[in-house]
Amino acid sequence: MKAIPPPPDAGSPPPEGVPPQVAASAVVEPGARLAAGVRVGPLCVVSSGAEIGAGTVLESGVTIMGDVRIGARNRIFPGAVIGGDPQDVSYQGSRTRVEIGDDNVIREGVTINRGTEKEQGVTVVGDRNFLMACCHVAHDCRIGDQVIIANGTLLGGHVRVHSHASLSGGVAVHHWATIGGWAFVAGLSRVLHDVPPFMLSEGSPARPRCINVVALKRGGFPSESLAALAEAHRLFYRARVGLDAAREILRSQQMLVAEVEELLGFLSRQQEGRHGRARERRRAA
Repeated sequence: MKAIPPPPDAGSPPPEGVPPQVAASAVVEPGARLAAGVRVGPLCVVSSGAEIGAGTVLESGVTIMGDVRIGARNRIFPGAVIGGDPQDVSYQGSRTRVEIGDDNVIREGVTINRGTEKEQGVTVVGDRNFLMACCHVAHDCRIGDQVIIANGTLLGGHVRVHSHASLSGGVAVHHWATIGGWAFVAGLSRVLHDVPPFMLSEGSPARPRCINVVALKRGGFPSESLAALAEAHRLFYRARVGLDAAREILRSQQMLVAEVEELLGFLSRQQEGRHGRARERRRAA
């Protein structure tokens, strides 16, 4: 067996002109497309419907099933299974897929299932995400960019996780729920309702407790935006003045900054949905 050089870190540029390297014990079915610099480690299985971008590394024991498109410079650790059939009793074997972007780190034992006919038939993971060990991304989920999902967290079907959100360990997210951008969900939380953007939520069920001030500061949000978001949280979740009244109060205080407008729009859509989940309208349709 030819020795495989150690993999590059996720995010490093793919080698130019370097052919794919496949370990002798790996199985790559005819029809699979491997770009330059792809490395397939021992005991990996890559299906005929797979397309893997330049510089992506599959460590030992990775399984790629069905139609799966993986972008460039990803690093996928042992035991991950990507592209398995959706765990949905209504699934009848139709052709669906998984699409994964660039520069992701997918750790040990992560499972990402293909989509179903109930939406567009695709499960999507964007760019520069970090999926820690043993988390599950169910059918028809869509994850944005620069999302962190910690160990053992479970996303039900049709969940949306917007960019820059973070989910701590052992979180369970109800199907059709949405996690807003720059939100944080604390460990062992049970997410039954949409999690608003910019908020820190925790509990069983998870509730917004305060703004996600640490991430927002690290993200470079100005102090004016943080103060406006904190006031919006106070009005809506503590004073409970209602969405329309909160908007008018914030307007009078000149606090309707872009982030607050985004938050209020998210809350409005959530209220129009069912069971605290805006996307339940799509499910009903």
